[in-house]
Amino acid sequence: MSERKGFSPEILQECTCCPRHCRVNRYTTKAGYCKSGAGLSIGSVCAHRGEEPVISGTHGVCNIFFTRCNMQCIYCQNYDISRTDAPIHEVEMSLEELVEQVEHHLQSGCKSVGFVSPSHYIPQMFQIIDRLKSRGYNPVFIYNSNGYDTMDAIKAMKGVIDVYLPDFKYTDEQLARQVSHAPHYPEIAVAAIGEMFRQKGADITLDEEGLITSGLIIRHLVLPGYIENSKGVLRHISEHFSPDCYLSLMSQYYPTPHVATHRHLHRRLQPDEYDEVLDELDRLGFHRGWIQQLESAEHYQPHFFNKKHPFEG
Repeated sequence: MSERKGFSPEILQECTCCPRHCRVNRYTTKAGYCKSGAGLSIGSVCAHRGEEPVISGTHGVCNIFFTRCNMQCIYCQNYDISRTDAPIHEVEMSLEELVEQVEHHLQSGCKSVGFVSPSHYIPQMFQIIDRLKSRGYNPVFIYNSNGYDTMDAIKAMKGVIDVYLPDFKYTDEQLARQVSHAPHYPEIAVAAIGEMFRQKGADITLDEEGLITSGLIIRHLVLPGYIENSKGVLRHISEHFSPDCYLSLMSQYYPTPHVATHRHLHRRLQPDEYDEVLDELDRLGFHRGWIQQLESAEHYQPHFFNKKHPFEG
């Protein structure tokens, strides 16, 4: 049985959804770190075809992009919807409006629903799942987070979330504070992803079309100038979990205007940097997952303002 009762909407009266534990009443104020209320602030609902092949398939995954992330990475590619200190693209939606949009994509061929940046929206996420199931839908539910999650939240998802798709960004504590404003990120991510691993193990389950129906895929974005951090992440996964885990090693980093003057992040990843990380991947014995080509940075630049689909067109 899931322990999700601890994440009913009442938790938003003294919010402890994510590791920051702001304890604000989101029904009356948006003064917490994420500046989110108790409703549904959505950046986009779209069929995303740019995820890992076992997730996207032919029709894509119906991704729900929540706004105002509980981490504030200065280099975030989704800054149109993730910032907490500037105007962003967001649409306040009712539960019924959101579910109707999701239904449209499911009826159009999507077989899974992804919750993107959901760490501060867990009660609302459960409501969406319940409403879809009450309407007769049973898609694969994917939890696509930054890894800055509480163990209690991940425990609450047992038996509810089918696929965990977390980032594991840092093993460098100072770096996590400097570029993502995320204190204690390494220990928090290891604990949260450890609970995901405990629930799912290293194997994934695929359907007859080769689409994932259950499992854990750990993502890591390689940042220019911080190769030792990436190598540390790979070592942590190998030591704390297993080299049999499915990894998605990403080279898609591109510099946004927010990091134009940063000493490292102002540029793209260099081939020799990526090769060094790939060598560590091989040395540690990882053998499952996906590796991006360096050219991928040309294809993953979303635009949420004034577009029905942030990744197309």
